[in-house]
Amino acid sequence: MSGGTGRLAVVGAGPAGLAAALAAAGAGAEVTVLDLGQRPGGQYLRQPAVPGVRPAPHSAHFADLLRQADTHPRITIHSGQQVWSAEPADGAAGGATLRLAGPAGPTTVAAPVVVLAPGGYDRVVPFPGWDLPGVVTAGAAQALAKGQDVLVGRRVLVAGTGPFLLVAATGLASAGAEVAGVVEAAPLRRWSRHPLAVAGAPGKLAEAARHFAALRRYRIPLWRGQAVTEVVEDAAGLRATVRRVDGGWRAGEVTRSVPVDAVCVGYGFTPSVDLAVALGCATRTDPADGSLVVTVDESGRSSVPGVLVAGEATGVGGADLAVAEGRLAGLAAAHRLGLLDDAGLARSTAPVVRRTARQRRFAAALHRVHRVPDGWTNWLRDETVLCRCEEVTVGRLRADVARYGLDDIRALKLVTRVGMGLCQGRVCGRAAACLLAVASGREQPLEDFAKRQIVMPVPLGAVAEEGPPR
Repeated sequence: MSGGTGRLAVVGAGPAGLAAALAAAGAGAEVTVLDLGQRPGGQYLRQPAVPGVRPAPHSAHFADLLRQADTHPRITIHSGQQVWSAEPADGAAGGATLRLAGPAGPTTVAAPVVVLAPGGYDRVVPFPGWDLPGVVTAGAAQALAKGQDVLVGRRVLVAGTGPFLLVAATGLASAGAEVAGVVEAAPLRRWSRHPLAVAGAPGKLAEAARHFAALRRYRIPLWRGQAVTEVVEDAAGLRATVRRVDGGWRAGEVTRSVPVDAVCVGYGFTPSVDLAVALGCATRTDPADGSLVVTVDESGRSSVPGVLVAGEATGVGGADLAVAEGRLAGLAAAHRLGLLDDAGLARSTAPVVRRTARQRRFAAALHRVHRVPDGWTNWLRDETVLCRCEEVTVGRLRADVARYGLDDIRALKLVTRVGMGLCQGRVCGRAAACLLAVASGREQPLEDFAKRQIVMPVPLGAVAEEGPPR
């Protein structure tokens, strides 16, 4: 097919969403981008939310992506829009109906083709003291610094696993914080087991070299094979206990006790699959890191006609991979709208598909090197809070599993109310599933924490009122 016209809705204005919008608009589609942020860019390309704050520096490639999407005549970006419900369109035509809450009130968007690019959010691993004021995710610390020019503390400790720790640490240091150290639980020698994946991503090696050079420049120590296993209040601040951990994250001897104002923790990211699940898209467990991800083909087509998915929701892999996947999804969306024929689609996607395959191999290697094994569950005490919204402790979960023989997520939620608070299990869900698996001896799928008719909390008025369709 060729020469058609059509409208495309893109949910998410991060790297994947912007790349999808540009690819589809370049083929002639009229694109509406819906994003919760006050300005486009997502977490990676986060723009300042207050006047007078200098934008964070980005590579020329990503800065150009943001500029092109912001000025393209066939792309309209609606910021501050919370997509709280999604339903597949009636009939065989495909697409979806999206319900939004925004500055102008509730609105409904119906589109024959939709690209979901909702990104992901920080994965949390509970430990004694993780619920204290001053203990934040690395992503939250970065967002405050980049978007609000606010430091979470003058002296901070960054801990967890994964390359994002280096990004957060050097970003905080450049913003004026004293970074006491970076605590990396993974033994980085594991990278030697993945030479082909590393060789296929030379840009990642250069990026890592820049971050390690920045650590030296800011005199930030990197403590490998160690983890923060407890944080306590200490005078006017916090004190973090750092222990050596083995390959399974079983804690050993204390290596240091670090006084700080804030502890920034990050254990990778959790894909945001809520909207895709609400639309009925098939999901699977990512074998590399155990996350629940949306099942798509090489161009981002999901199991639901007219619904494509790109970026972290199909598997966490970073901004470069998200851009490539977004471009593929945008071109596939243009094809479905009749703006590209089969030959045109094949010509446009072939080089991107090859590049994406290399990037996915690197992402899989990264997940294996920085995996989060179950040994962290042994750091916990009975009084450690698991679900902060409902104030469910680890001891409560373990006792109820033993008392009632709980062995699945649904029963756990009904008995303990874990994951039924404001965050709907986004923060605690995966940790609860891991603890239940350890306590019951049965693997726990994550789908039950992702199935929600109302995807995100919104005022009752938004649910009661049906806004005019766009």
